[in-house]
Amino acid sequence: MNIGFIGVGTMGSSMAANILKAGHKLTVNDIRKEATKPLLDAGATWADTPKAVALASEVIFTSLPGPAEVETAALGKDGLIDGIRPGAVLIDVTSNSAAMVRRVYDKFKEKGAHVIDAPVSGGPSGAKTGKLALMVGGDEEVFLKYKPIMEILGDKIVYTGGIGNGSICKQMHNCVIYGILEATAECMTLGVKAGVSPKALWQILRDGAVGSGLLFQTTLPQTLFRGKFEPPNFALKLAFKDVGLGTALGREYNVPMAVANAAFQDMMTAMNRGWGNKDSRCIMLLQEERAGNVEVRIPDSEIDSETKKK
Repeated sequence: MNIGFIGVGTMGSSMAANILKAGHKLTVNDIRKEATKPLLDAGATWADTPKAVALASEVIFTSLPGPAEVETAALGKDGLIDGIRPGAVLIDVTSNSAAMVRRVYDKFKEKGAHVIDAPVSGGPSGAKTGKLALMVGGDEEVFLKYKPIMEILGDKIVYTGGIGNGSICKQMHNCVIYGILEATAECMTLGVKAGVSPKALWQILRDGAVGSGLLFQTTLPQTLFRGKFEPPNFALKLAFKDVGLGTALGREYNVPMAVANAAFQDMMTAMNRGWGNKDSRCIMLLQEERAGNVEVRIPDSEIDSETKKK
C-alpha cells in the first residue's frame, strides 16, 4: 500500500520506520528534511509538500506537535486537502484538539476523503517496538477497514466512537497522569520532609493499593461505573480521618498539599451529606454533580466482560 507520513520527530520517525518494515511504500515530509534521512536511506520517498504526500498516498499519517501544525499540513497552502484522493484517509496520531480534527474531517468529507483521529500513548519506546496504545475516533467502517494498518503502530487499539473522541480520550488520559503526578509529588515531598526515606516511601506506594493498579482494575468497576457505594469496602469516615491526618501533617511541616486538600474538602462535603458509612469512593459523585449531573455508568454485563479479560 502507498502510505504517506508527515512529521518524523521522536515518535513519528519510529512509527514511519515500522510502516516501511511492514513492506509498504512510504512517502515522507517534514519541515526538516534532514530528519527524514534515515527513512529515505531505508527506501522511503521524499515529498516537498503535504499536497505531494497526498497525491502519492492512499493512507496518510500525521504526527505533529499540535493543532496548529495539523491545520497547516491539512488545510494550509499546498496542504493535504489540495491533493487528497476520494476514498483516501488521513490518520492523525497527533495529540490534537477535538475541534480541530472535526473541522479537518468536515473539509475532507467534502472531497470524498476520510479522517480518523488516533492519538497514541506509550512513548518513544512503544513507538519503536510497535507497542503503542491508539485511541481511535472516526467512522466505524473506516476504522475497521484501516485497523490492520494501525496495528503496525500499536498492539492496543480502542475504537472510541465518532471523530474527535480519540483526541478527547488522549487529553483525559494525560490529565489523569499529571493529576496523579501532582498528588504523588505532594506526598513524596511531605513524607521525606517528615522523616521517611525516599526509598521506603517509594516501596510502600509501589507495593500498596496505589501501585497495584486497583483504581482502574477494581475500584472504578466496583463503585462508580455501577453507581454502587454500599456496602463499603473502605468507609468514607475512615478515609476522611486518614486524609485529614495527612493534610494536618502537611501544615505541621509547611508542605503545600493542594491536591490532597482538595480531596479532603470533597470528603468533608460528603460527610456533611451523611455519607460517612458509604464507600469512600462516593466522593466521586460530587464531581458528577459539578459536571452537570453527568453519570459515569457502564452496564454490568460490559463491566464483567472487560474485567474477565484481565
